[in-house]
Amino acid sequence: MKYSDYVNPKYRPNSGDLICTFYIEPNGVPVKDAAGGVAAESSIGTWTDISTSKKYVERLAAKVFSIKGNVIKISYPQELFEAGNIPNILSSVAGNVFGMKNVKNLKLLDMELPDELISSFRGPAYGIEGVRRMLAIRRRPLVGTIIKPKIGLSSEDHAKVAYDAWIGGCDIVKDDENLSSQKFNDFQTRLSKTLELRDKAQTESNERKAYLVNVTAETKEMLRRAQLVQDAGGEYAMVDVLTVGWSGLETLRNENFKLILHGHRAGHAAITKSPKHGISMKVLARLSRLAGIDQLHVGAAIGKMFEEKEEVLSNCDALTSKMAGLKKALPVASGGLYPGLVPGILRIFGNNVVIQAGGGIHAHKLGTRAGAKAMRDALYAAMKEIPLEEYAKQSKELKIALMQWGKSK
Repeated sequence: MKYSDYVNPKYRPNSGDLICTFYIEPNGVPVKDAAGGVAAESSIGTWTDISTSKKYVERLAAKVFSIKGNVIKISYPQELFEAGNIPNILSSVAGNVFGMKNVKNLKLLDMELPDELISSFRGPAYGIEGVRRMLAIRRRPLVGTIIKPKIGLSSEDHAKVAYDAWIGGCDIVKDDENLSSQKFNDFQTRLSKTLELRDKAQTESNERKAYLVNVTAETKEMLRRAQLVQDAGGEYAMVDVLTVGWSGLETLRNENFKLILHGHRAGHAAITKSPKHGISMKVLARLSRLAGIDQLHVGAAIGKMFEEKEEVLSNCDALTSKMAGLKKALPVASGGLYPGLVPGILRIFGNNVVIQAGGGIHAHKLGTRAGAKAMRDALYAAMKEIPLEEYAKQSKELKIALMQWGKSK
């Protein structure tokens, strides 16, 4: 089969096909030829005729069934993929095709999986409803923070910062992506001391609180750390989804720990940021949900990250749309957030979101506790549709935050 044989605009995908949408820019060849090359090289074909192929193999050929400008859609027979194996799926549809000479740019924009293949994955163990049950928060968004500075604090000081954030009004406190088990703040000591102050904060505030400790490591060590969290009475674990890898994620989920899994997307922009080349965050979000992540960073559309509103909503859709019985995962808004941005976050996300601020809490002029209270007060105001300036008349913490950083329009 030649590359052109993989293009069939008359083909109509069936319910068992996996469908990928790509943005493609050809390099010195017509779009049709480049598209056919992607379909061939990601399924049964190669650049020349081969003597080892058999006629029966042709039924497994991918088919380009839509070409609209630089956007193409390719349908893959489900039989090409091993059930429950994300690495296999990505090695196929997002493997060698990115390096083809006749393709200048290629971006995997979306991936729609058939129900039978989706059902071969565990998906989130808790999802949105499970997170809400654990924290006893029925309706409102969750308020979270990241310990800052993100790395360098001792275990004792790390736990104290977490305590101040909880007492101020945060529901969850998490490690940042590069805090692991360094000598100045080893995993077990940090876990023990922070959970101890979590319990203290719960008693004093009469609210459920959660600590999201980063278990990211070599797979066996990651599983050991997850077990330590569970044994110590922790209810959450954080994992860097891309750097630990899809196999690591599936292994972590399949061990059936009684832990909510929070996914950090460290490194994603190396893959997602270019509008012309790579893999979209929507695809990574969908795969993270398949692998079992209960909540995931998706950008914020406001703040310091690059995504626009449309892309962020697309990421949220991948976490919350219907997927063959999988639980919905909870979107996490983060990246340069502060109290003045809270109404804008709610307009974008609605109530099913973790509003997560680092510097926007810890840099408050009155300290972490005041910064957390300012975020919580901003949330109350936004949910009651009270202008932040009006609510700030009864909250000096919010008033200072608005003076310090301003607010969204």
